Amino acid sequence: MTKLKAELPGPIVPRSRRPKWPLVSAITFFATWSAWLCLFAPSPSLPLSERRIRQHSADSEMCVQTSPLIPQKNGSLWNNLTTLHATDDFLARAISQLSVAVQIPTETFDAMGPIGEDARWQSRGSFVDHLEKSFQLLHSTLALEKVNTYGLLYTWQGSDSTLKPILLMGHYDVVPVASSSVDQWTHPPYSGHFDGEAIWGRGSLDDKAGVIGMMMAIEVLLEHKFTPSRTIILSFGFDEEAGGYQGAGHLAPALLDRFGPNSLAMIVDEGHGYSERYGSVFAVPGIAEKGSVNVEIEVQTPGGHSSVPPEHTSIGILAAIIVHLESHAPKSTLQIDTPVFEMAQCFAAHGSTMPPAIKRSIGRARGSIKDLKAAEEHLVQDRMFRALVETTQAVDIISGGVKSNALPEQAQTVVNHRIATQSSVNATLSRDTKLVMDLARKFNLSVTAYGELLTPPGSTYGSVALRAPQSLDPAPVSPISAPPFRVLAGSIRTARNTAAGGRGGGVRCAGALTALLDTRFYWPLSAHIFRYGHRNLLDGTLGGIHTVNERMSQVRFLPFSSGADSELMRADVRADAFVEIITYFTALILNADEAEL
Repeated sequence: MTKLKAELPGPIVPRSRRPKWPLVSAITFFATWSAWLCLFAPSPSLPLSERRIRQHSADSEMCVQTSPLIPQKNGSLWNNLTTLHATDDFLARAISQLSVAVQIPTETFDAMGPIGEDARWQSRGSFVDHLEKSFQLLHSTLALEKVNTYGLLYTWQGSDSTLKPILLMGHYDVVPVASSSVDQWTHPPYSGHFDGEAIWGRGSLDDKAGVIGMMMAIEVLLEHKFTPSRTIILSFGFDEEAGGYQGAGHLAPALLDRFGPNSLAMIVDEGHGYSERYGSVFAVPGIAEKGSVNVEIEVQTPGGHSSVPPEHTSIGILAAIIVHLESHAPKSTLQIDTPVFEMAQCFAAHGSTMPPAIKRSIGRARGSIKDLKAAEEHLVQDRMFRALVETTQAVDIISGGVKSNALPEQAQTVVNHRIATQSSVNATLSRDTKLVMDLARKFNLSVTAYGELLTPPGSTYGSVALRAPQSLDPAPVSPISAPPFRVLAGSIRTARNTAAGGRGGGVRCAGALTALLDTRFYWPLSAHIFRYGHRNLLDGTLGGIHTVNERMSQVRFLPFSSGADSELMRADVRADAFVEIITYFTALILNADEAEL
């Protein structure tokens, strides 16, 4: 098994014999003073490049990076495959595969009927048939189990049964294309059109690129006679865009029944790719997911004719509750030892344009509340970062009333919360209950929260009820110091470096948070779950995911290193961003097969 190599400081040399105290004091004093001078107040005579190197070294200790991980046992195979990936013929083959997959509109709608009754599920059958025809060697080698009709479980049996399997995930359903937006697309949304620079269409990024990229990587490995030592499982859901209850909700229990709890070495699902932050390129594999709960709030008051209205109708009272909730929104608080804090440390360690004062504050935050608050104040100015730090709330649905001249007897709203990793469902529900209670007293309402009557019986004007029919606590945090994360990070860096012709090694990996994905059904199967799709998002557009003009962008921005700083360079290259995804899956499969997980 290949030992993983990390960019770590040099070895620690043990002391021989404890010296006498006065000598220790003198040595400690001069060593501390010298270190302070070197790191924090370098002499003007010290060359600028050396000062940058020293500072870069000190910063990097906050976010140690795994070196690009190149397969060793299968080194010759890796070289042959990457050479193949660089050819025009392979490029054309990859484009064709993704293009045809996009042309099958596997749309998922909310509130779809049962499988077998709702005809909208049938598009999945066409897609599965396409996979079987397009990847014949894969289907003749891997065992396929169809779960709940359209869920796909592939098993590539390894030669060593003592090794824990790895699981690679994806989903092949897509969000619908609104009929009113079709004419806004540059190319029709299900054309799979390739214009020389991009493959256009719904699913070209989310997530048919992941599914097809994975299957192409395996098909080509089989063509080159590769047999894994470690069993590899593929799990493809078909309704992730509506919560995954029919797909992943059945696939995960099937795996749990077969293998048992904590039986998989690692799980890798879709997720964010790599993009520019603070002047450097970061890949951000999700190591955790925020929790989620929808709080339904319903106000009931007496009805009547609107010509004789009360001071406040149910709609008016509900409006006051909503305003009260939004006026007391959860506060953004950066906390150490959370995935968001670890990500901030990576930005500080490797972000070339982050202000030096903020870098220092993040570096000292573990031991200084003042520095932690300074870092927080800067970071939460970014709306996206603020949303990661806090438990969010969004009033998404409101309804009430039936006629203009009839007093509304009921009014309802739904408040969606995404729960920070340091919080919980119970804490979120308790907070909402307290805020509603404040207003209930003012309007003389009884309060029932999640089935429990909280106010004493007596004469009230009306009632307010809180319900939370579905909730999910934040996901367990996957460790970034363990071998599975290092295999992932090393494979990401290798794929980027290979695709960029040796100039992409500057990409850094920072553990991050993601939105709720299918992985929430798989938590019992492994302590090492990661959400990462090797998408190139350097142009800042997110490739049109979930909106008009979704496309697999083909013109890349290549990162390269210049001394201690990372810069970006626009490069007009061949249409091979999708090929880079295939290279990434190839590296991940080969590296996981060799590593001690």
